Amino acid sequence: MAEKISPRPASISKSEFELQLAGYGLTTAKIYYHLPDHPHLLQLFIWQQYDLAPKFPALNNFIDFWKREIDGPLHSVIFTHHRLLGPSDWRNVEMEITLH
Repeated sequence: MAEKISPRPASISKSEFELQLAGYGLTTAKIYYHLPDHPHLLQLFIWQQYDLAPKFPALNNFIDFWKREIDGPLHSVIFTHHRLLGPSDWRNVEMEITLH
């Protein structure tokens, strides 16, 4: 599938590191959906993107897109969210000393 099917966060020009500093975390969703031609079968789709907890605007936008544009009706969505970088993980270095 060559077509991009999900929008990036509103701040598309920011790097992943800048998104993490802004509070974004990595959200991974397992999306189970019914196959259009065989509704008794379930298929799994994995979606992953930086998103903001607890409202998850990117995930909600993707689910709305799926309901509007994709033929396979959703069965369930299971997701997890993890902030990869928090305030205590990054600190500004003001001086560096090299020995030998």
